[in-house]
Amino acid sequence: MTSVIALVGNPQRDSRTRAVADTVAAELSARSGAAIAETIELADIADELFRHPSDAVDAARERVLSADVVIVASPTYKATYTGLLKAFLDRFDTGALHRLTAVPILTLGSPAHSLAVETALRPLLVELGASVPTRGIAFPASEVDRRAEIVTAWAEAEWPRLRHALDD
Repeated sequence: MTSVIALVGNPQRDSRTRAVADTVAAELSARSGAAIAETIELADIADELFRHPSDAVDAARERVLSADVVIVASPTYKATYTGLLKAFLDRFDTGALHRLTAVPILTLGSPAHSLAVETALRPLLVELGASVPTRGIAFPASEVDRRAEIVTAWAEAEWPRLRHALDD
């Protein structure tokens, strides 16, 4: 059975970014019958990210690698993703995510950053080897209360490509 993990790179726990990532995970799970494995909040292991070795970081890394679909979510920071997310993803070699399908999400404080999900986060995931078959989600943070509606509309448009990727 397919499993879905949400990876949240917000330095604050229980953020709007997490709410959006969890909604995407639930939507994809409902459409595919996939199990939602968990949500990994990088805020929980932030103090460990620059320790080598770190059992907590290694365990989170292994949990990501064990999934079939990883939802990678971050708020925008300086028109890109957080350093917290980058520090975690730096623990993966080029190509390490080769068997994963990834869905990139950036929560936006400003519509001026709406292209960052495609120009910054997607290329990073591709460099790490993930398949990224759908448009990323540039989610306006001010619309978090409408996340179910917005995510459902995104999934309606993107599900054919994602379903095809999961069937391969």
